[in-house]
Order: sequence, then structure tokens, then C-alpha cells
Amino acid sequence: MALLGQRNLLAVLRSVPPGLILDGGSHGDILLPTRYVPAGTAPGATLDVFVYRDSEDRVIATTETPLAMVGDFAYLRAVSVNPRVGLFLDWGLEKDLLLPLRELASPLEPGDYRVVRIALDERSDRIIASARLNRWLNLTPPPYTEGQRVNLIVIGETPLGYNAVIENAHRGLLYHSDLAGALQTGERLDGYVRAVRPDGKVDLALDRAGFHRIPPVAEQILAALKAAGGHLALHDDSPPLKIRAALGISKKAFKQAIGTLYRDRRIVIEPTGIWIAPPNARSRRPGTEL
Repeated sequence: MALLGQRNLLAVLRSVPPGLILDGGSHGDILLPTRYVPAGTAPGATLDVFVYRDSEDRVIATTETPLAMVGDFAYLRAVSVNPRVGLFLDWGLEKDLLLPLRELASPLEPGDYRVVRIALDERSDRIIASARLNRWLNLTPPPYTEGQRVNLIVIGETPLGYNAVIENAHRGLLYHSDLAGALQTGERLDGYVRAVRPDGKVDLALDRAGFHRIPPVAEQILAALKAAGGHLALHDDSPPLKIRAALGISKKAFKQAIGTLYRDRRIVIEPTGIWIAPPNARSRRPGTEL
């Protein structure tokens, strides 16, 4: 059976003046227009084609590959608008992709780019784009393991860092403190799973070395903790002068560093200050949730 919005291996049934007829299973005969037919292709052959609906709503095939397929998140450019229907996006095929008005999350004009999810519309059985990303994110427990390499697309910036979609499924976060520079919305990256939290949130890194690399300020705080017997009476609400007097660093640098150490399970944060985490680095200090 041919799947709409995906590449399919389909058998060539016969040749007709407009092109080749392919076996679409439950979709019946599917036309591959002549301009897409590879030279020398004859009935009986099998072709790798992308299946979608043309401007007349017919199921049709092409040997071209779109910028994204159903189930993918992609950063696409709006090329035209129909005020009654929505916007049309360039996705690399002759027929532009519809972003219906109901799937707009914020205003969009021709020429603008937006991260969208490619979907098969249940109402019309047509391929559409949706900018309402949250509804498409997988809310089941993430199956990833620490250190696993994953594909990412950046979908936006937050005060903590950059949200990214992992493997077209789950949301993850790349922290500002772990990055060498700014990222761009729509940027595709290979990354690594740093940790999967008990609440299902996923921390990400862009390089495997990042799992074991601790910024110098964080190393300084660890050294001070060890010298003080494992506890420092400093925390997020400590006065900047107290932090500078104890460690010689700014409060901002202190907060960024303890955030890194906390994510790495190297410290425990309590109302009385910070502690070196227990030896297993994954357990709870009595009365405190990591």
C-alpha cells in the first residue's frame, strides 16, 4: 500500500501517454508524470517515489524528494497567502504545501520562515503543515539513553537555552551555559542526550565531550566545596558580595556554574547552601530531591 507523504517502492504496471501507472494498492493506480520517469523504465520495474496529492486532489507520484515528509519537523519559507485558506510554503516540490489558518500559531507573511510539522490532515486526507508544534510533540517517556547521538532541529530560544525537537518526536533543551555561541531557529544539528530527567525532560549537548567537561568556574566551586568539607553556605539568594568574597566570582557566574553542577548531579542544593553530591551522584541527599 502506498503511503501519502512518504517515499514508497511501487511497481510499474503500464505506460500511458501522460507517464507511468504505478500500483498504489488501496489508492489504486497512481500516475508518475513523464517528466519524472527515469530513462529506460518499463512495466515490471520498481521505482522509489514520493506520493502526495496534486492541485486537483489526485494521488500522484514524483521521483523528486521534498524538504520534509509526513512526520518531520522542518524550517520552511512562506511563498504566498490565501486569506481564506492559509499560507503556502515551499517544500521543494512543484505544488506548494498548505499551512492552514487554523494551524498558525502566530502571524506569518510571505518570505518569512517558520518551523512546522508536516502532517496528514484527518479532515481532507491531504498533506499539510502545522505551526502548532506542541500538539505534535511526543509526551510518552523518552526512550533515549545518556550519551545517545540524536538528530535535532532548533525550534526556539528560552531564558535557559534553546528548545529543540529530538528525532522528530520529543522536546529537549540545549543550555546557554553549554554552548560556544548562538544557535538559529530551524538549524539542524547532531547532538547527544545529556540526561533524561524523572519528569521526562531531556537535557542535550552538542558534543560528547560535553558530558564530562566542567567549566573552570564550576571546577573552582567543586574545589572550594572539597576544601570546606563538602558544604558551602552559598545559594541562589546569597548576596553578590558574599559570593565574591568567598569565591572571587560574580553571582551570575556562580549561578550558571552551580546550574551545570546540579544538572551533572555533582552537587545538591539546599536552603542552607550547596553540598557535594553523595558518591553515587545519582541518589538523593536525605530530605532533598535532586
